[in-house]
Amino acid sequence: MTSKHIHEMGVAELAAAIADKQTSSVEAAQALLARAKQHGNLGAYLAFNEDATLAQARAADARVAAGERGPLLGVPVAHKDIFVTRDFPTTAGSKMLAGYQSPFDATVVAKLAGAGAVTLGKLNCDEFAMGGSNENSAFAVAHNPWDTGRVPGGSSGGSAVAVAARLAPAVTGTDTGGSIRQPASFCNVTGIKPTYGRCSRYGMVAFASSLDQAGPMARSAADCATLLTAMAGPDIDRDSTSLDRPAEDYTALLGKPREGASAAQPLKGLRIGLPKEFL
Repeated sequence: MTSKHIHEMGVAELAAAIADKQTSSVEAAQALLARAKQHGNLGAYLAFNEDATLAQARAADARVAAGERGPLLGVPVAHKDIFVTRDFPTTAGSKMLAGYQSPFDATVVAKLAGAGAVTLGKLNCDEFAMGGSNENSAFAVAHNPWDTGRVPGGSSGGSAVAVAARLAPAVTGTDTGGSIRQPASFCNVTGIKPTYGRCSRYGMVAFASSLDQAGPMARSAADCATLLTAMAGPDIDRDSTSLDRPAEDYTALLGKPREGASAAQPLKGLRIGLPKEFL
């Protein structure tokens, strides 16, 4: 067992600990489930299914025992409750869908499961992803873990809270007009809204279909890149707006200097745009 608390580990560190058998996926899932329930006052989660989570973790441990390794194998993650899930209820933060159980998994959920990620539960969000504070969920208000009197942002507020409060090493979110980027900013975590069509919208409860996009949230850009590599890719048969381009490895350039940059000058040549209105 590793000496570091499981909830303190990011994706890469936890995947390595599981692969090296310093801990197991079951132990990681149990520790994070216990912590998530201990901090239920933050309103990050809407639903758990401990039996399903531990079954997935045992399956991941079996893959590790068989010699398999992977950047997400055995790592617990949680999903914004805007993605339909076969083993967990899906409400989109609305009582209109209370008790709904999908017969299938969203493509993003299925892709992460295929990579060996273990689902911890479903995360709070503004009702039908319409909001910017996560005060509009029909079930619970989410609170910023840095100051519970403040909002965490939205609509992926539960996702941001889960990462910031160390209730999950990484999560999924959706972004239509800022619903990943804004709560990531409010909670001091990393979030990415990918190019539209990069991640399949199949199984994602729609807000504005021409803008909605799934994306990862985690503690670092590197961990987000790992998640996005697993989440993204063409899904033309089920999402006609899915980009018909080969899947990419977004971790390939991690640790490598940009063209024209160096370790001493990592920002050399970088340009930043600033709207004049801000000045």
